[in-house]
Amino acid sequence: MATVTLDSLDLAALLCSRVCHDVISPVGAIVNGLEVLEDENDPAMHDFALNLIRKSARQASARLQFARLAFGAAGSAGASIDLGEAEQVARGMFQDDKITLTWSSPRALLPKNKAKLLLNLLVTAMNAIPRGGAIEVVVTGVAGMGDAPTVAFTLRAKGLNARIPPHAEALLAGSPESGAVEAHGVQTYYAGLVARAAGMRITLSINGDEVTIRAASDADQEHHARAPAAPGSRCSTPHI
Repeated sequence: MATVTLDSLDLAALLCSRVCHDVISPVGAIVNGLEVLEDENDPAMHDFALNLIRKSARQASARLQFARLAFGAAGSAGASIDLGEAEQVARGMFQDDKITLTWSSPRALLPKNKAKLLLNLLVTAMNAIPRGGAIEVVVTGVAGMGDAPTVAFTLRAKGLNARIPPHAEALLAGSPESGAVEAHGVQTYYAGLVARAAGMRITLSINGDEVTIRAASDADQEHHARAPAAPGSRCSTPHI
């Protein structure tokens, strides 16, 4: 299947649409809450509206902070992103208790594109468990720092009706089945672009109610491909 290459303006427009889609719901809820405060005299309704505004404001702020790091040019003066900051904005996305997050990584600086890839893969993991569940994030191979050539990410999403998100593999590879990228798929397509820019490959696999997403450097993937598989292990094919 042919690889799709988006014009930079089209990519920017689609990513803007994606960010707007993510924040329009909590912003709309804030507006609704303010209208209740203006029109209602019932103290109970006032309390309800204030709670709605607080919750929605936190949600909108969390989504914008996440987008700033995952899609934007946050910290553009440098070439690295603090994994502690990445964890902080990631946790902000899990405020509704629908999904629990476990994050295991050293507190270190990571090359910008690799940190952005990690956050974008977290969105793919969230999409893998639409009915909620648990996500485990493990970051390894950053002890040497520099450009972190051995860094690897493993994300495990476990929940009822877990599945590899529709079209995710094709979008990550830059080859959507439709031959075009639309706003609802641009985040996954963008993750593939960032992976290639970072020199990393992504593999997706599923076993029962658990989806595993792994990203590692090209050299590391080749090493694992040459190594003999352990008895009972499951292998997945690199998609990028």
